[in-house]
Amino acid sequence: MTDSGIAADMNLDGDQLMPVLYIGHGAPLLLDDPVWAGQLAALAQSLPRPKAILIISAHWESAPVGLSATQANADVVYDFGGFDPKYYSMRYDTPDASALAALITATLPQSVNVHQHQSRGLDHGAWVPLRLMYPAADIPVLQMSLPTQDPQTLLALGASLRTLREHGVLIIGSGFLTHGLPFLRDWRIDAQAPGWSVDFDLWAAEALAAADIDSLMRYQSAAPGMPYAHPTVEHFTPLFVALGAGSNLEAAPTTVIDGYWMGLSKRSVLIA
Repeated sequence: MTDSGIAADMNLDGDQLMPVLYIGHGAPLLLDDPVWAGQLAALAQSLPRPKAILIISAHWESAPVGLSATQANADVVYDFGGFDPKYYSMRYDTPDASALAALITATLPQSVNVHQHQSRGLDHGAWVPLRLMYPAADIPVLQMSLPTQDPQTLLALGASLRTLREHGVLIIGSGFLTHGLPFLRDWRIDAQAPGWSVDFDLWAAEALAAADIDSLMRYQSAAPGMPYAHPTVEHFTPLFVALGAGSNLEAAPTTVIDGYWMGLSKRSVLIA
């Protein structure tokens, strides 16, 4: 059966083409930040309601491509430490996502090996922002692993997922536009952004506004603020999956959230 046939058979046909997002996900503390929490909630309310959600988080690096557990009410992953105990009892119980898994598997080329994990739930890069964006948890959600950090490969992976949008699937890359945690000196939420964070954010904003994908792909050598902005790169590279899933690489993404949180750039973009 074709991917369209699977989608129709499993009630995943969408009424309109869904956009794609790259968002910052902060940490569990994001759940108590009224400003950023409100921005994510307002962003979700401005979008067409998704039939399903596929999210690629910085916190799952695994090859071959992995998909999270499909069963309803799968356990979430508490992949963080040192926070208030209340965060370790939070859940995000979503409906069965077997239909979405079947659609993704049918959509990806045969050359892409997909491993279905039946015990791994959503990590905090997925469930924390989704609790704010879709608090009813009534939309099927799957998380996909980052199989590589190579921008070109991730663009191609995103492109292979593009047709999911026609079936009402919201594709989200979840990271943090700057993530130089080892170099932060002030851990307050309203801390002044370090120069390396500001420099990288402004560079990325300019490249995104110009749809300059080539420059973005060269971020490790071309971007000011490196390597402080990303001493490891997994919080930036979900952007390339999102860009690849866009309809037109020559169309500039739209910034939907900007500013800083603990001095890190929370810039998030919508890709048509």
